Amino acid sequence: MCFVTDQKFGRQAEAILKKAPLQVHIKRIVAGKFRRYNGMAWYKQLLNLPTTFLNARDLLYTQLGIIQGLVLLKKLRPDVVFLKGGFVCMPIGLAAHMLKIPIVIHDSDAHPGLTNRFLARYATTIALGSPVENHTYPKNRTHYVGIPIDESFRPLVNKEEQQRLKALIGFHNIAKPLVVVTGGGLGARNINRAIAMLAPKLLDKVLILHITGEHTYEETKLMAPKSPDYIIKPFIATGMAPLFGAADVVITRAGATALQELAAMSKATIIVPNPLLTGGHQLKNAAIYDDAHAAIVIDENKMVVNPLYLKKAIEILINNPQKNKELGKRLHTFARPDAAVDMAALIAEAAATHIYQKSADH
Repeated sequence: MCFVTDQKFGRQAEAILKKAPLQVHIKRIVAGKFRRYNGMAWYKQLLNLPTTFLNARDLLYTQLGIIQGLVLLKKLRPDVVFLKGGFVCMPIGLAAHMLKIPIVIHDSDAHPGLTNRFLARYATTIALGSPVENHTYPKNRTHYVGIPIDESFRPLVNKEEQQRLKALIGFHNIAKPLVVVTGGGLGARNINRAIAMLAPKLLDKVLILHITGEHTYEETKLMAPKSPDYIIKPFIATGMAPLFGAADVVITRAGATALQELAAMSKATIIVPNPLLTGGHQLKNAAIYDDAHAAIVIDENKMVVNPLYLKKAIEILINNPQKNKELGKRLHTFARPDAAVDMAALIAEAAATHIYQKSADH
């Protein structure tokens, strides 16, 4: 098994896959990103010379990545290539298509990304993390499987287990409710600033575990209060399940995988979607949960102007245990516990068909 990534994510990939049950070889290729910003007109983006230069440079990176992908796939000779989206999948996907290797795509977000939209025309199978009606992929090749997550993301048995996890994190006053804040591996600067600003007003009522992301850790640490009830960490490569399990409330971006993990654990969740990401995909992810009253969604721009919007949402869920529980239950209805098995079956089917066709040709 081989996992292909770009240079930037390589170190995180090694940390995450180090504990995989099967040996996974990590290969790095060059990949280029096409920068587009939600809500900005195309001509304004074109006139943004630094962005235009980076896009032109990254087009060359993508072409180099295709060459690297061809060399790698010819060497490995896989029976199937599984793509999860993102710009690194473009060169590998095109290389697989050129070599007539079956492609299986999984799209986690409610809004399909540019890479998946482009490669879907070559895909044998397309799997989705949200219902089919949210997408425009060809229905005859499209399957709603959910998002595969680790089986450790599960509802806790009782309060005692939750308090034990709080103690393992390093908290002493484990009877207090815990708010876990995470903005993903790279962090979310606006969320970090809001939490650091609000923390002194919240710590009399709650514990806070603040996972800032590596890029924003040092600046957030300078703003953060010094308190035994406030723990700040830059990044958690593995072992998020116990941290989410310990939480009474989770504040997160609208990343599709994180939301599925929280759904599996029935956690009361506050979502602050990033409004600038391509296609507004986080806004669309969040809207699905907002429409179902399965999470509290906070507008980031309003939060930046007045962080008290976020404070009020936290206090609603901390002060009203029944609402907290109901929100978690509604979020849990989105859980797809068999997603990994269903996804693996689709990949295996594509590989088996390819093997059969190769043997028939010979």
